[in-house]
Amino acid sequence: MTKPKSDSSFLVIRRDNIGDLVCTTPLLRALREHFPAARIDALVNSYNRPVLEGNPDVDHVYHYTKAKHRAAGETVLGVHARRLALMWQLRRHHYDYVILANGGYLQRPLKLARWVAPRAVIGFVPVGQAAPGIDLPVAIDTLQRHEAENIFRLLQPLGISGPVPAMRVVPQPALLAAVRARLQQLPWGTQAPLRVAVHISARKELQRWPADRFVALMRALHQRWNCAFLLFWSPGDEHNPHHPGDDRKAATIMAGAGDLPVMACPTEQLDELIAGLAACDAMVCSDGGAMHLGAGLGLPMVSFFGNSDAWKWHPWGVAHEVLQMDSRKVEDISVAAAEAAFARVMTARS
Repeated sequence: MTKPKSDSSFLVIRRDNIGDLVCTTPLLRALREHFPAARIDALVNSYNRPVLEGNPDVDHVYHYTKAKHRAAGETVLGVHARRLALMWQLRRHHYDYVILANGGYLQRPLKLARWVAPRAVIGFVPVGQAAPGIDLPVAIDTLQRHEAENIFRLLQPLGISGPVPAMRVVPQPALLAAVRARLQQLPWGTQAPLRVAVHISARKELQRWPADRFVALMRALHQRWNCAFLLFWSPGDEHNPHHPGDDRKAATIMAGAGDLPVMACPTEQLDELIAGLAACDAMVCSDGGAMHLGAGLGLPMVSFFGNSDAWKWHPWGVAHEVLQMDSRKVEDISVAAAEAAFARVMTARS
């Protein structure tokens, strides 16, 4: 174990998906709490950058673009050139610690960390195996932990232990103000006592709940709670092989719930989704990045799980109910079960 100085500098590297990065925010929060004078930076991919923008636990968010996410007209060579320039910039900061915030021993981020040339690299290593390049190792084990709990273990070499804080996501003020302005223009926008985020998209087929169930649930919740809804989805055509969307599913739901107070919120950009969710009071969704964003914003929620592990990925730090069937298919979850779960969550919150 090492005792960092109060003004130490840290670079946290997390190169995975949205939910993975949100599950890393408890680690960042604990770092800031224990070292308020430290420099704490993060390196993420450009797609996920909005997850950490505005987060008071991070001084600067560095990002790189994956070749598959490059802008129209940008070459692969240009992407790599910008990434190399970023690596030189990070190297000049002379970080005290680089924390490899991923769930295993991965060579690519380790090579990146060694290039940055910190005083020490913290990362996971297989039990009983040598881990060249990891100066302060944390053993990989087989215990069932939430991803936030597991990543938090990387702080052990710094003398930091639990309890694990809640996740934290911060909306951009201007975008949040724009969502609230849209709500103000609706007849029910200032009158609904409860605004429920309903996110209908899911990357995996087994995580998708049918459109008619969403309509039935929204009707039931409105009747009991007099709530309004913000309907979120990934825009686009469902048959697009690269970026499938849910425009048709959303149109079906909007038509079926046309007499309910619903505001359509297709979100092209991640920061738009964060701002829209921040304007809500509760959430219904399937397991995925949006679910973790909602948890990071403190929303009580009901989440549908298909063929993923709820013990590892359930909403962290908020009142929630997880619904998962033995079939591991979200489509087998009933409207009655979802309605009852929502009632339990809202009762527990109050």
